[in-house]
Amino acid sequence: MLLYYITDRKGFAGTNAGQRTALLRRIAEAAGAGVDYIQLREKDLCSRKLEHLAHEAVRAVRDNSTSAKLLINGRADIALASGADGVHLPSGELPASEIRALWTKCSRSEPVIGVSAHSLADVREAEVHGASFAVLAPIFEKVRTNMKAIGLDTLREVCSGEPGDKGSGSGRFAVLALGGVNLTNAQACLQAGAAGLAGIRLFQSGDLWETVRQLCKL
Repeated sequence: MLLYYITDRKGFAGTNAGQRTALLRRIAEAAGAGVDYIQLREKDLCSRKLEHLAHEAVRAVRDNSTSAKLLINGRADIALASGADGVHLPSGELPASEIRALWTKCSRSEPVIGVSAHSLADVREAEVHGASFAVLAPIFEKVRTNMKAIGLDTLREVCSGEPGDKGSGSGRFAVLALGGVNLTNAQACLQAGAAGLAGIRLFQSGDLWETVRQLCKL
């Protein structure tokens, strides 16, 4: 099971400086607790401030884990500049294949590329273009004001393709569940075929170590 923390520093109380400090502390905690992927998703920051934060986030991850990966939301250039492990591509971005080609021209490392998906077609396109995994949303609640929850049935459909399909059912491609996922409904997502669980509040609120412990028992 993969665990995927999506950051939102505005979710912390306090001043801008205090929120930033709290976010870096949470990133370090997530890496140490066993979260597999951390997506730095601070979309309101200008390029300079985002790159500075990304450098600090990379250090926080490296100092606390040898396996956790840091991804930058939508900015392969900043991911490369900061030494992050890869990028998460929101809907409407360049396909993963183009990002991978650009990345390998600038780095010897292979990037981790996550892709946002909202349907079976999105997931299949992500796999065809060589994404590392897809994050399917919203399962239980809206993540955008104009989007309705797609539900467990869609998650199950996406994750139940026959061998050789271009969907996650091929056994080669991971689909993570996002959108209202919590400790109560996480097991239902896994039973529907999800390879992992993604969230902001799931990992940013409360006792993170206890959350990870409970999830790993599922």
